[in-house]
Amino acid sequence: MFAVARRTDGNIVKLAIPLFAGVAAAASFLLPGPVPMLLAAQMKADFGWMIAIGLVAAVLGMLIAGPLYGSFISRFVNWQMPADEAEPVKLKGAMPSFGFSLALVLCPLVLVGMKTIGARLVPPGTPLHDWLEFIGHPFTAILIACLIVIYGLAKPRGMTNEQTLAICSAAVQPAGIILLMTGAGGVFKQILVDSGVGPALGDAMIGAGLPIAVACFALSALVRVLQGSATVACLTTVGLVLPITSQMGLGGGQLAALAICIAGGSIVLSHVNDAGFWLFGKFTGANEMQTLKTWTVMETILGTTGGIVGMIAFTLF
Repeated sequence: MFAVARRTDGNIVKLAIPLFAGVAAAASFLLPGPVPMLLAAQMKADFGWMIAIGLVAAVLGMLIAGPLYGSFISRFVNWQMPADEAEPVKLKGAMPSFGFSLALVLCPLVLVGMKTIGARLVPPGTPLHDWLEFIGHPFTAILIACLIVIYGLAKPRGMTNEQTLAICSAAVQPAGIILLMTGAGGVFKQILVDSGVGPALGDAMIGAGLPIAVACFALSALVRVLQGSATVACLTTVGLVLPITSQMGLGGGQLAALAICIAGGSIVLSHVNDAGFWLFGKFTGANEMQTLKTWTVMETILGTTGGIVGMIAFTLF
């Protein structure tokens, strides 16, 4: 981002907002991201529909919150590029091709999609059905993609086993934070449930006549604003709505749509109690007011767009 801005003398905000919108959209709506994976597993949603609805939500939200909003807000907000930001050094011939890079990204999605489609075409209990279930499981699909990266990208470029192990170890480290936040979210959810606050809040929203899809989005957004973490907001909302959805006899596609509604609500109105708020400011050099005008509004547009897509998808099933 900084390299492009330096070469084109462009507005850093006009480049930063689309970049972060794309990252946030993928992390919030697309499998195999941690939050969508967590939602799909907890809601028992259909993974194929989760990918399809999440892809629509991510693309639409990214376009509106990224290029469109970025072009608008860059007229009013801008900041200086960090002076110590060095341009990355690229080794000639060391970069993988675009096709290979795209194939790596799409590999787990294709495997999960094969399972979803094949499970409807192949009779259950047959060896082919069992194989599709195995390779199409998100954990298996991600593992296969990682092995392709190691043996198709790292080894041909002369990386030793020690270097590959060091990169894999560095990649695993952030998982500790995700596990910690997931555990904390589960504790927070259970406190709300056992204390009676959560069910009372959920019953109040459902009793107000809100459709279930709107209630999922609103509950998730409320918890997000109060405590900041998208993961905790998702876990808490799932715990509050599961007793209701379990009695409605919803299908896997409908549950996937509700999961997207929850994911959308969990990223709106990011402010000072959200770690992403401070990471955006630290990475780009924006101050708190500039971050509120850019990052917060971008996240809200993205989450609202995703929530609307989930609500529309729910009504279509």
